Amino acid sequence: MYFRRDYKEPISEVEIKVSDIWKRLLKVEKVGVEDNFFDLGGHSLLVVKVQTALEKELNVEIRLMDLFQYTTVRALSQWITEKLPQEKPITLKNTSNKMVPKDNSIAIIGMSLRFPGANNPYEFWENLRNGKESISQILDDELEPASFHQDLKLSKRIIRAGGFINNALSFDPEFFRMSEKEAKNMDPQHRMFLECSWEAVESAGYNLEEIEKPVSLYAGCASGTYHTQSSRDISIADQFQQDLLSRSTFLTTRVSYKLNLTGESILVDTACSTSLVAVHMACQSLLLGQSDYALAGGISLRFPQKTGYLYEPSFIFSPDGHCRAFDKDAEGTVEGNGGGVVFLKRLSDALNDGDPIHAVIKGSAINNDGNMKIGYTAPSTKGQADVIARAQAAANVSPDSISYIEAHGTGTKLGDPIEIEALNKVFRSQTNKKQFCGIGSVKTNIGHLGSAAGIAGLIKTALALKYKEIPPSLHFKEPNPEIDFENSPFYVCSRNSPWDTKNTPRRAGVSSFGIGGTNAHIILEETPGKEES
Repeated sequence: MYFRRDYKEPISEVEIKVSDIWKRLLKVEKVGVEDNFFDLGGHSLLVVKVQTALEKELNVEIRLMDLFQYTTVRALSQWITEKLPQEKPITLKNTSNKMVPKDNSIAIIGMSLRFPGANNPYEFWENLRNGKESISQILDDELEPASFHQDLKLSKRIIRAGGFINNALSFDPEFFRMSEKEAKNMDPQHRMFLECSWEAVESAGYNLEEIEKPVSLYAGCASGTYHTQSSRDISIADQFQQDLLSRSTFLTTRVSYKLNLTGESILVDTACSTSLVAVHMACQSLLLGQSDYALAGGISLRFPQKTGYLYEPSFIFSPDGHCRAFDKDAEGTVEGNGGGVVFLKRLSDALNDGDPIHAVIKGSAINNDGNMKIGYTAPSTKGQADVIARAQAAANVSPDSISYIEAHGTGTKLGDPIEIEALNKVFRSQTNKKQFCGIGSVKTNIGHLGSAAGIAGLIKTALALKYKEIPPSLHFKEPNPEIDFENSPFYVCSRNSPWDTKNTPRRAGVSSFGIGGTNAHIILEETPGKEES
């Protein structure tokens, strides 16, 4: 049963009117000003009826999206009364992050990845710039067994598609001084993340055995499914060892042990935003002087990979195995597998040491939505707008200096408009310019990588800055009717194009939003003053 807060009676004329409409449609005896429409039993069909009733009885134009944002009588009534959102307009000036006078920039000096269709950044970039979709269709002889395959009534709802990693079980234990038994018991996610961590450092021209300063590690992974496929009798001691090698709890500390990393080793788990939150935390470690180098990222590998998934209307997964972010035909995302790691260093140190610099992190922020939204798993316009504004404040940049946004972009009918609404709030607080900032989503290329979704977007954007091109966001033809791109600062990047900013620094924002409301946004800028070494 829903636990209602202490009843607070509607007082104003608008509060009484809203309360009466809710009581009538929800068929409840009383509705207080702090009661949440959806917690009282409201749903999307009733929202349409509420919209109609409010517009008729209060003579006010209300969008469906507004009703999903203002979910209590008090919040909705205040918005209607003032004709403005209840929160203060989000600007760089009223965020809690103060402008920092000194340069707190962080350099990305190394990268590694395992994404669908790509085993390294070069392959990934070639796929991106050529508009290649790396989501694969599963052929009959490739379909791996899953429990939902056994119910014949579900067969027509199985979508045989996903983003897959070839040779996901390949591993060289001898290279990492591991026994065959240890490697066999280690979750493939842990093995692959160990490889990526080593490669990220190696790609920057460093040998971990020669780094004398602390290297920190912030990362997260999906819940392991590899060892749950078979149930065999093993001893308590062997089970304990298998747990140490397979539970997500031990991902970062296992890598730190194997690579002799002596900085902080912190596991992060904020669902879909995990890996971008990890990057933010790694940047803070560097800025606070807790470490001199930092690795950050995430990984998500589901076994078996090629089972397909069950399509259910109004859920987050696409009915045809394609993700159409921001398009009128967008109906969801596609599951993907993969992982990525970036190697970070304070920009001043990287420049002094002559390190290769792929891109620069100018600022970042994380937050949580709280409860001002329709439910625990739902996105929040206010939460997203707030984290974007905070990141811009931390970077000391204005919205009109940003020319690309790598969006969370899951391609859902509700999520996409809310994301653009949040971006509009922040950008419109500083500029009235139209369609100067491109927007795209890597999920249209490789699917939703869960814990690794944020790092995929970050690496994509860093490569775009490095090569001075904006790659296409796939499957976009006509905009979602709930999004007014023509009068917004944004346009969808539907084709590969040169990234021309007329002698100003190329600058981008990267978003990642997690189920449960933990949001992350990072501001990236091109390498200052010189090409990559």
